[in-house]
Amino acid sequence: MTITDRKRLLHIIVVVFSLIVADMVSAANPDEDFYTWAGFEMTGSLPAHNPYLKNLRYKLFMQGRFGDNSSQFSQGLIRAGTGYQFNEKVTAWLGYDWVPTGRPLALSPFNDHAVWQQLSWSNSFAFGTLISRTRLEQHFFDVPGGSDAAHLFRQMLKLSIPVPVVSPRIGVVLWNEIFVNLKTTAAGIRSGYNQNRTFAGFGYQINKMITLETGYMNQHINKSSSPRPDLLLHVLSITLLLNF
Repeated sequence: MTITDRKRLLHIIVVVFSLIVADMVSAANPDEDFYTWAGFEMTGSLPAHNPYLKNLRYKLFMQGRFGDNSSQFSQGLIRAGTGYQFNEKVTAWLGYDWVPTGRPLALSPFNDHAVWQQLSWSNSFAFGTLISRTRLEQHFFDVPGGSDAAHLFRQMLKLSIPVPVVSPRIGVVLWNEIFVNLKTTAAGIRSGYNQNRTFAGFGYQINKMITLETGYMNQHINKSSSPRPDLLLHVLSITLLLNF
């Protein structure tokens, strides 16, 4: 790794962890909780003999989120999507999410149904692999006013850094994702900053197709549109990534 690459990598790490501190400082007297998120994501190619279909991709993601000091199920996520891979770096996606949500994240249980569009970009450098994920989501909730779609913008940057001196299978994983509401809705959602998630952990390559990522995620959720204080969640995140 050259000196320039090291400086660039150090700059990225400083920015990521500065966002963690900014989250904590910006949340005035937030409610804090310890969560555990556990799930898997499967991504692969659709079997196709037709050359026009060979670039099609599929994605299935399932996750359970446990709150109240990880003692009870609070939120689930089932995500399905289909993508088209333009080249080795760029893939466009279209999909659907079902997100059942309960206490302590919500005072009353509700279901969130979302349609999403995503553009993914990935590139490898001397210092590691950098991934950008840009997503638009349209959310519908089974609550009063929930038929008024909430439009959400999400931007994620993820950096995976191999650590060959430790093991060729182990790498450092850093990412940050910001969420912005694009409109005010009848259900009480206000346009503007929604939340931020920052993750730091490790990836372990079990084999060529399976990687386990685990680490700490800091999640700051803006609750300015409700009488509740902001949420600051400390999350143990465990995700199994399967690529076929």
